[in-house]
Amino acid sequence: MSANPSKESFARTLIVAVALCLVCSVIVSSAAVVLKEQQVTNALLDKKKNVLVAANLLDENTDIEAAFANIEQKFVDLTTGQFVEMENPQAFNQRQAAKDPEMSVAIENDIARIGRRSKVIPVYLVKDNSQVEKIILPIHGKGLFSTMYGFVALKSDKQTVVGLKFYEQGETPGLGGEVENPRWLKLWNGKKLLNDQGKPALKLVKTIPQNDYEVDALSGATMTTRGIQDMLDYWLSDQAFGKFLSQLDVKKGEA
Repeated sequence: MSANPSKESFARTLIVAVALCLVCSVIVSSAAVVLKEQQVTNALLDKKKNVLVAANLLDENTDIEAAFANIEQKFVDLTTGQFVEMENPQAFNQRQAAKDPEMSVAIENDIARIGRRSKVIPVYLVKDNSQVEKIILPIHGKGLFSTMYGFVALKSDKQTVVGLKFYEQGETPGLGGEVENPRWLKLWNGKKLLNDQGKPALKLVKTIPQNDYEVDALSGATMTTRGIQDMLDYWLSDQAFGKFLSQLDVKKGEA
């Protein structure tokens, strides 16, 4: 008796499908391995670009690598406010570190609503010889719908904003999403983020700003605005970068 043609057809179809899946898996895995190095390179280049934007050191003609060569990346232990050495600084991932109980701490007064933060945080210094001219700090915190990630840059007086850049957020387009609007970000330049005692002092206001300690709030985005306010109040407090900024000797570039 001959075999059932329908069963043979199904078997052949199944074999072809399995073989196709295996081939596709090999191709995808190979592509992931081949592209991984390029992805890492692109991510690093994007970070450098965002740091330069925050520091007001990037325009359409800027060579990113050349410009970033004048910026020094350092690592700060936020508990002590002092610089520390990292064995493999290029491999450090702040977000992954924040999820590792051994590399992070739970935040007690968590106004930024991020839960935990890495014990060690990278900072970026623009120097002229040994003297620090600008300080770029990574910041993040919850908005209405997302965690917003950015950089804030300060002058060597450790008070005055040079620039602000948000590079990742998922807020409402046209409302909270305006955190990436260059026109709004320009309003921050020259504002005072800290007072003479080194404490967070800048406020986002719905009225016309009256002094250097006030910035226009985002129109129609109350929760996003509050998130930015809380984020800055946390990261510039003694729980985070406050100790580092108070100890940083800008003339020597030491902390």
